[in-house]
Amino acid sequence: MMSSSAAGTAGPLRRMTARRRDEAHRAATPLELFFDLCFVVAVAQAGAQLVHALAEGRTSAGIVGYLFIFWGVWWAWMNFTWFASAYDCDDVPYRIATLVQICGVLIYAAGVPRAFADNDWTIAVIGYLVMRVALTAQWLRAGLSESRGPARRTDLRYAVGLVICQAAWVALLAAPDHMKHPLFLVVVVAELLVPPLAERDHQTAWHPHHIVERYGLFTLIVLGETMSAATVAVQSALDEQEAVGELLPIAAGGLLLVFAAWWIYFAVPAHQRLTGNRQAIPWGYGHFVIFGSAAAIGAGLEVAVEHSVGKAHISAVAASAAVTVPAAVFSLTVWLLHARHFKTGAAQQLVLPVSAAAVAACTFAGAWAVLAAGLVAAVTVAVGVTLSERPTPLSSRARGTDGGHGNQ
Repeated sequence: MMSSSAAGTAGPLRRMTARRRDEAHRAATPLELFFDLCFVVAVAQAGAQLVHALAEGRTSAGIVGYLFIFWGVWWAWMNFTWFASAYDCDDVPYRIATLVQICGVLIYAAGVPRAFADNDWTIAVIGYLVMRVALTAQWLRAGLSESRGPARRTDLRYAVGLVICQAAWVALLAAPDHMKHPLFLVVVVAELLVPPLAERDHQTAWHPHHIVERYGLFTLIVLGETMSAATVAVQSALDEQEAVGELLPIAAGGLLLVFAAWWIYFAVPAHQRLTGNRQAIPWGYGHFVIFGSAAAIGAGLEVAVEHSVGKAHISAVAASAAVTVPAAVFSLTVWLLHARHFKTGAAQQLVLPVSAAAVAACTFAGAWAVLAAGLVAAVTVAVGVTLSERPTPLSSRARGTDGGHGNQ
């Protein structure tokens, strides 16, 4: 369901005051959905660069480069999402500022290949600068719209933090190449500190249901990219008739992994835990691993396909690990962030950790590694659903709120 204000034309110019955290029927707007879809370009660019690096045997460089690139994608999305949850007024200036941020995302995506291959972050930083000009203006507008007090101070702290961090990114361009990665980590820490410092005496009015929906929608986008990779595997199986025996198990296993990832992620009502920043900040930050590993599964499937047709000159174990390792990390991180809080008993608690270990062990299953991992993931879902049907009070409540998907 889309919010009523977003369903039609933009409203008149209005004060950007905080929305209510208990607002009924709060849902993602068409503009937010459009914003998310534009991130598909950046996610696809990051995944493509990872595929090339892994297929060429540059594993360490590929993983490090992917994590840096994907962090930039994820953090830009985070900045907009949490601001919008608190202050989306859907008037003309707000919409224009959001469209400017989309332009910045596309510029960032265009700079991904240079950043990945040559450690040249110039275009990527320009993209961030465009995004940050618009977002800083949004925070300033929100601060000036609030009455004097903690809310205004929080908004202005955000604006100041964005300006300082963006200045650091620009300065980073002048650093020697061998220092860029270490300094990148320093600025990352500074970026991560902005929200808790800005909100130390006043929490912005983000909406728990809305935030969980927004994260769920981005998860779907990332899984969609992974599904696209599985489709490429199917197409390759049809085009490479001589390799069909090797490719079809990869395609089948990839589909099972994506289906299971969707089921596992959406099995529990995460919004019930997000009662304040103490729970929300670790949950929100931890999704960097969830989003990154979900997208990496798709890249891994492409690597496995290239290996099976002789285009990737790496070992079978390395090709399999490109799929099984991110799949295992995804399951374990979903369990750590929110699934474990809805478990009752040791059996339910062990399902996802044991599954993650079993999926990782499938790395050594040779040509059948991806299919084996997919079957393990499917069994995980089946076991989780079966255990959730036990008549315990907690599982009954969870089934009542998550539509009966099963408490993984």
